[in-house]
Amino acid sequence: MDLPVMPPVKPMLAKSVSKIPPGMQYEAKWDGFRAIVHRDGDEVEIGSRTGKSLTRYFPELVTALKDNLPARCVVDGEIVIVHGGRLDFDRLTERIHPAQSRVDMLAQKTPAGFVAFDLLALGDQSLLDTPLAARRTALTDALSTARPPVHLAPATTDPALAQEWFERFEGAGLDGVIAKPLDLPYRPDARLMFKIKHERTADVVVAGFRFHKSGPIVGSLLLGLHDAHGALQHVGVCAAFPMKRRAELVEELAPLRMDDTTGHPWAAWAEEAAHESARLPGAQSRWTGKKDLSWVPLRPERVCEVAYDHLEGDRFRHTAQFRRWRPDREPQSCTYAQLEEVVGYDLAEVLNLKA
Repeated sequence: MDLPVMPPVKPMLAKSVSKIPPGMQYEAKWDGFRAIVHRDGDEVEIGSRTGKSLTRYFPELVTALKDNLPARCVVDGEIVIVHGGRLDFDRLTERIHPAQSRVDMLAQKTPAGFVAFDLLALGDQSLLDTPLAARRTALTDALSTARPPVHLAPATTDPALAQEWFERFEGAGLDGVIAKPLDLPYRPDARLMFKIKHERTADVVVAGFRFHKSGPIVGSLLLGLHDAHGALQHVGVCAAFPMKRRAELVEELAPLRMDDTTGHPWAAWAEEAAHESARLPGAQSRWTGKKDLSWVPLRPERVCEVAYDHLEGDRFRHTAQFRRWRPDREPQSCTYAQLEEVVGYDLAEVLNLKA
């Protein structure tokens, strides 16, 4: 492979803002695997956000990228899997598997797509110093004949339309909106774009915590919600605390600590089979490796309010943000029923937009 921009390349990133800023290019924020694709003839390399290779996990994409991308190019985009008319991140994570036989089977069963939204190089020319507006024009031209499963990400410079996308597209599993300055060059690993994400709040039960990697202070709180049968299901964690607050939380939660998990609703967390019928903390996976997933059980008596962006199935898709304790709420009142239902929206309609 001999391209003007060689792998590995870390993608340009975005920082969170609360509102859609004016005067920029706007795109949907895709919920998949960020990927930089290098193609030089028959050679294709798919790099992850960290620069590691994803190529072997998506053999069907390698074929599709050869069929739809220019012969020599570097493209920034997102690997996604669509199921039931919306993005499905759980099915996407299943694709990262060490066994080649399973990789090949899943390539047939749950094929992935690629949504392209930036062009870093074309032919012998690096576009890293080219303004975004010109890169977008070049990308549109380069993918003018592309067909599924390779897609050109819809984009607009109309902030009103971007706001409409923000409100409508969540039903298709999208994360929010990305805003990009029109004169922005491509700067790998720099947070120069802006992301506007959905945020909601929920009252959840705190049923345990993990220690921080630096010592005997709280690393994350384990959160639960009661399902329709009254069982407390693990729905995620909140973890962003200042170091001083982490130490305070150890003392604050001490009266609720249990010597072991006996009698705790998640007592079976260490049993692999138990995770098949309930959502429990601590399931080992290829993502966690040998990471210590042990946790300190708490009597599930305290309630806190957290902010979250959206759900993936029956859990928070990302780490929730602690907002406040809710001493006025009873743990049994913290159920899935309080969570907002998002109106469905067919992802195919998003991908077929011509804006």
